[in-house]
Amino acid sequence: MRLVNIFIGSLVTLCLTATPSVAAKHVWMDGQNLNSSIMRTYSYTDAPGGHIDFCKTYKESCKSNQHTTKRLAMTGKRWKQLVQVNSYVNRKIKPVSDQELYGKLEHWTFPKTSGDCEDYVVLKRRLLMARGWPSGSLLITVVRDENGDGHAILTARTSKGDYVLDNKRNAIRTWNQIPYRFYKRQSALNPTVWLSLMPQRTPRTISASRSFLNR
Repeated sequence: MRLVNIFIGSLVTLCLTATPSVAAKHVWMDGQNLNSSIMRTYSYTDAPGGHIDFCKTYKESCKSNQHTTKRLAMTGKRWKQLVQVNSYVNRKIKPVSDQELYGKLEHWTFPKTSGDCEDYVVLKRRLLMARGWPSGSLLITVVRDENGDGHAILTARTSKGDYVLDNKRNAIRTWNQIPYRFYKRQSALNPTVWLSLMPQRTPRTISASRSFLNR
């Protein structure tokens, strides 16, 4: 448990290598039903340290969602937007670690020409919001990839399921078609609040989760 807590509190890997997706072998894993295209969320949990600092700098990207949290209807137009934005950012941004760029293990920001997995995610989220997607439908998600490394992806929460936008692949699939272990993601109601995707023995309180911006 200690190793898991250390991991989900910080993302320090570069996530550069693409690996083909594989079919799920088990119906259930870590409290998730792999036969469902919709993720199940559990108790409140800590935000990644990099996201805390990101929200202090980019307050507009971390405003509470004042609209309905109802799942966004997936249409042909919206699917095309997901594909275009995912492919565009994957082509435009060169994968480089925060250590190389900023001399630190973790630094979330909007990239211009290079960045790591979290930077891909926040740029995709901003571009889709500019196209009319509500913030509650675009949730930053923390996972371990198929190599066991920390990784960040963008989850598009829709009526057809939870779709993954990933800098490691241009193809967009529902979360249960991607060979990752899913740890936590943003709340659809408030992007500064994070929810565990795994059952926890000691649920966190909402007040503790909301207080991190003052640290």
